[in-house]
Amino acid sequence: QVQLVESGGGLVQAGGSLRLSCVASGSILSINNMGWYRQAPGKQRELVAVISSGGMTVYADSVKGRFTISRDNAKNTMYLQMNSLKPEDTAAYYCNADIVLGSYTAKGYWGQGTQVTVSS
Repeated sequence: QVQLVESGGGLVQAGGSLRLSCVASGSILSINNMGWYRQAPGKQRELVAVISSGGMTVYADSVKGRFTISRDNAKNTMYLQMNSLKPEDTAAYYCNADIVLGSYTAKGYWGQGTQVTVSS
C-alpha cells in the first residue's frame, strides 16, 4: 500500500509564508511526477505546481514568482514553499504523485489534503 501525507497547512496573514510537505510511503520503487493541487470551496480542483523526477517544474500563472516546488527523491518527499500569500490562495491543498510500485506498474495517488487559510 502507498500513502501520501501532507502537512504544514494553517492560518496565516496576507503577505505571510507557509511551507507544505508531502511524504510518500509504502511499496515504492520510484516516483515520477509529483504535484500540488488546490481546491477552494465551490470551485474545481486546480493545478498549483508540478515537478518531475529530474526537477523540471511547471507553475500555475497565479502562483509564479511566489511559490516554489521542490522534492527530495531520497526521502520520497515534496515541498511547496509559499511566500507572499494572498487571501485568494485559501484552499485545501492536495499532494499528487505518479508512483512506480514494486510490480513496476505506475499509479496515481492523492493525499488527504491540508488546509491553507490566508486572512486579509
